[in-house]
Amino acid sequence: MISRTGGGPEHPLIDKVAADATDTDRLTDLTEGADTLFTTAAPPYHLWPEQFPVLSASLLSAVRRTGVAYVMLGNHYAYGPVSGPITPALPLAATGPKGRARARVWEEAAASGMKVTEVRAAQFYGSGAVSVFSLMVQRQVMEGTLVLVPQELDVPHSYSAISDTARTLVAASRNEQAYGRAWHVPTSTLPVRELAVRLAELAGAPEPRMEEMTERDLTLLAFTEPFWAEMHEVLTKPGDPFVIDYSETEKILGMSATPVDDVLREVI
Repeated sequence: MISRTGGGPEHPLIDKVAADATDTDRLTDLTEGADTLFTTAAPPYHLWPEQFPVLSASLLSAVRRTGVAYVMLGNHYAYGPVSGPITPALPLAATGPKGRARARVWEEAAASGMKVTEVRAAQFYGSGAVSVFSLMVQRQVMEGTLVLVPQELDVPHSYSAISDTARTLVAASRNEQAYGRAWHVPTSTLPVRELAVRLAELAGAPEPRMEEMTERDLTLLAFTEPFWAEMHEVLTKPGDPFVIDYSETEKILGMSATPVDDVLREVI
């Protein structure tokens, strides 16, 4: 397990290494002899357009030098705005900077001639997840405080459990049919208000008090932290559900979504 700090879970089968993935020579040395290189790394959110190409170029160079299989973790930004369920067959039509950065990473890897696949996850939730839900909803619900979220409260939205995401990455790496294309992590689709209510009920917390953040709220917050300015690009159109189709993942890779209440119990 390679990270800048050398941190990560303690396990007798895990060797933790501190390294910078943009140091291609070092990354190549560490990758030699492996079967598969998995990448779940990403630059700071507001620096994706500048730094993702550098990171992905180093990873792809290490793959070319070593000949390992390459399994990438991605998301759905590259599709751009979509009406209806999002399938892996849709074109990567994003026009925003983060969506285009994600699309470029995949397009260059797919055109490399190497053995590569991308597993695309929706908004994360689950124990240990870092996402809008975990940072802006989860703790507030369990503490009984007001929830402010940059998302419509009663419009269906797909979520990927991080445990399902990890399992899908592994399943893709072990299936020869997976390479050369992208796959969607299984999701559960429900409005954020319903997800918050279910969390509160399971945790024995009060009924959630929730309000939707406005575009003006995000604009004002952007003066305090660049992350908030980046939210405008990825907000869905008012009233549009965000629904991920993962039927091919279920059929070919044998993966399904963990029941929502089971994921929330792990959070609690």
